[in-house]
Amino acid sequence: MTDRWAGKERKEGRGRRREGRGTGAGSAGTGDGSGGRAAVHRHGEEERLTAAELGAALGERASLVQFSSAFCAPCRATRRILGEVAGLVPGVAHIEIDAEARLELVRDLGVRRTPTVLVLDSGGRVVRRAAGQPRKADVIAALGEAV
Repeated sequence: MTDRWAGKERKEGRGRRREGRGTGAGSAGTGDGSGGRAAVHRHGEEERLTAAELGAALGERASLVQFSSAFCAPCRATRRILGEVAGLVPGVAHIEIDAEARLELVRDLGVRRTPTVLVLDSGGRVVRRAAGQPRKADVIAALGEAV
């Protein structure tokens, strides 16, 4: 459903660091004494992720980042849909993250359920996000903002 995709116009419900947690000021770093927390870089209100944080290379044009869990049936269907889209659009990578294994990143990004899909541009900026199983047409449309 297209109304599931939230872009810049809808920011409520997004994960934000609370003051006094991590390194403060809206970001957490690794190697800075924060206990190895995931670093979600923010520039203004933008969220950015790096290949190191995701554990996989970003796509040349865009990335489809999927947060999944082991017993999530919609996650399997989402994996298939995102894999198909990544195969259709040159320069797009599909990165699947086990939400249970990456709880700090899940919290930092405000992921509340699986599957959750983030669409990143080539620089790792989060341009769209959706919770629940997306339709293939909606994923392709959301990629339009990233490429």
